Amino acid sequence: MTIVETVVEDTPVPIAEAAPAGPSSGASEPVLPADRPRRIGGVSRSGVLSLCGAAASGLCVTVLLFGQLAPFSGGLGFTVAAYLAFLAIYAVLIGLEEDGQAVRDRVMTVVLWTAATLLFSGLFMVVGFTAWRGREALPHGNFFTQDMQSSGPLDPLTHGGIAHAMLGTLTMIAIALAITVPLGLACAVYLNQIPGRFSRFVRTIVEAMTALPSIVAGLMVYATWILGLGMQKSGLAAGFAISVMMLPIVIRASDVVLRLVPGTLTEAAEALGAPRWRTVWHVVLPTARSGLATAVILGTARGIGETSPVLLTAGFTAALNADPTSGPMVSLPLAVFNFVKSPEPAMIARGFGAAAVLMALVLVLFVIARVIGGRGPGHQTKRQARRTARASRRDMERFDELHVPGLSLFERPELSHPTGTAPSVPATGEND
Repeated sequence: MTIVETVVEDTPVPIAEAAPAGPSSGASEPVLPADRPRRIGGVSRSGVLSLCGAAASGLCVTVLLFGQLAPFSGGLGFTVAAYLAFLAIYAVLIGLEEDGQAVRDRVMTVVLWTAATLLFSGLFMVVGFTAWRGREALPHGNFFTQDMQSSGPLDPLTHGGIAHAMLGTLTMIAIALAITVPLGLACAVYLNQIPGRFSRFVRTIVEAMTALPSIVAGLMVYATWILGLGMQKSGLAAGFAISVMMLPIVIRASDVVLRLVPGTLTEAAEALGAPRWRTVWHVVLPTARSGLATAVILGTARGIGETSPVLLTAGFTAALNADPTSGPMVSLPLAVFNFVKSPEPAMIARGFGAAAVLMALVLVLFVIARVIGGRGPGHQTKRQARRTARASRRDMERFDELHVPGLSLFERPELSHPTGTAPSVPATGEND
């Protein structure tokens, strides 16, 4: 027998050299290549070169197509044709090195990155353009502390402001949230916890009301509250109209979130003897708290930008009105609409400044909702973790007191009997 010694170094030893030589070994076995894991993520040199080459080739093909081969014209058509040519050439270049699954993965990755870029570009353009056009009005302090009662279109930006519109928006959205949040969450819990024929009917009505035009909600409140009951236009009526718009959004989103709560949690709570209401209050709602906060944010974003219901139910005023039950009241979207109608540059600047303030207000409400909603299920803040640790230490101390060596259960009657008295021990005789 021949013993072959191999030394492990940086380079792998071929299989044929390390194979033992036996009497039955015939021809030399083929050397199998070592398996190399394929890299599926990250940026590689060949990928970057393929991407740049496909972009340059697609641009050249489109220039040739629009300039020489076909009578095409237009910037939008040129952009679409260049992008399609880029995708086709990129797929061919990737196919020279990879299989079909990798080609589809790379192409779809490029498409998704393109869609995300377009989305964020549009969002940046909207926010940036609004802030840029309102840059002349935002630096003035009176823009946030004064109303337009004593200011006109020809007055400079140092006079007048949007304090009345800011207060009106906050008042209306507060009234709408006070109505929408309890009713919307209660209806979502009903749809989720009590299935049946009536719940299916309610879900259908909610889904139909999701696409309800805002002017219809304003007309309904105007006909019932103002014409029917004889009330005057006010911020309270506008809050009712906004709540009609927010309610189906909150119910639908909350219903979807509550469906994602694992059924094992509710089953465990009910197995421990908890009633249905306690299970919902202490298990279902805390688990879905983050998603419910998102549902409230969606409803708030829908209601805070409404204009036509506010115009029908609250009217319009240039003065500051802090009483939502009497007198007309204006909101920020309605003030923006009124400002930009004027041909004066100062009024247009006020309109874009009010729009920028409205976006900032939505951002602030979003942050507040996320703070109230907290983190997702299973994730605790530092304060919650400290409180849980303190409760665990108290439980451990209590358990240690129950298991003190040399102290029996009957020596501590307050722990052995729920009434606080020691249980009676029957006397036993010798024959027992």
